[in-house]
Amino acid sequence: MNHAMTANNPSDLPMVSDRLSRKAMRHVSERVIEALLFAAAAVSVLTTIGIVYVLVSESVQFFQHVSIVDFLTDTQWTPLFDDAHFGIMVLISGTLVSSLVALVVAIPMGTIIAIYLSEFAHGNVREVAKPILELLGGIPTIVFGYFALLMVTPLLQKFLPGLPGFSLLSAGLVMGIMIVPYIASLSEDAMRAVPMSLREGSYALGSTRLHTALHVVVPAAFSGLAASYILAISRAVGETMILAVAAGMQPNLTWNPMEPAATITSFIVQVALGDLPHGSIGYQTIFAAGLTLILITLMFNILGQWLRRRYRENY
Repeated sequence: MNHAMTANNPSDLPMVSDRLSRKAMRHVSERVIEALLFAAAAVSVLTTIGIVYVLVSESVQFFQHVSIVDFLTDTQWTPLFDDAHFGIMVLISGTLVSSLVALVVAIPMGTIIAIYLSEFAHGNVREVAKPILELLGGIPTIVFGYFALLMVTPLLQKFLPGLPGFSLLSAGLVMGIMIVPYIASLSEDAMRAVPMSLREGSYALGSTRLHTALHVVVPAAFSGLAASYILAISRAVGETMILAVAAGMQPNLTWNPMEPAATITSFIVQVALGDLPHGSIGYQTIFAAGLTLILITLMFNILGQWLRRRYRENY
């Protein structure tokens, strides 16, 4: 009875109508924002699907002419010569050796910097040092390449007289310097996310700041540290310009960092800048090499996800 009277009251109808109208408009705007966010997220997924599709479809044509056994076991990589060989292990060895040298430099240095910024640096020092450190990651990689070729290699040759002008050692060292900001910044964020109560508990037991950092904070933040290391590995494996400039482009099956060698990415650049006709077996090698690189990176990312789930701590 009262509802009927309210609905029949002409003075109340506009008020109810305006409120419903605003609610409907808010609902529409939320739907539009949700659609835009979904579209933004879908771009990255669709881009990844497109890249994988191109690599797989072109690689299938490549493997119709080249045995996958020869691809994995041949010890020579001369796809552009008349006597063609397609041993991808030659490029994988250069990629892994240069990445290992880079990680030997970057992981200890980045972790030490992260511990200092998180546990020891004053707030003002942290606010200045961290942006400067991250600025290092914004320098174009071609600049790092010439730095390795013109500065680091001559310096190394003073201590290692037999070191050639192009080497995986020089390129790997500079690549390690380049990825230090990735490890330092992400690791510092992971350490600062550790609850202060854990530190206070350690201090209450008489531990020093260094002991607390190494035995409480670092283990508690290990899942974040592992994620930063995996990201650094992916960055090192996919690096191109430093290796193309400083490591040389000579396909050479070697595990010695003091020798020149070609990597997967530097070979792709070499072929992509050439004049090979599209569809030729030489041109299709870049897709087989790219697919190999994607699989290596995927393997490291799966390992990183496993480490994060294995050592993740909930506070």
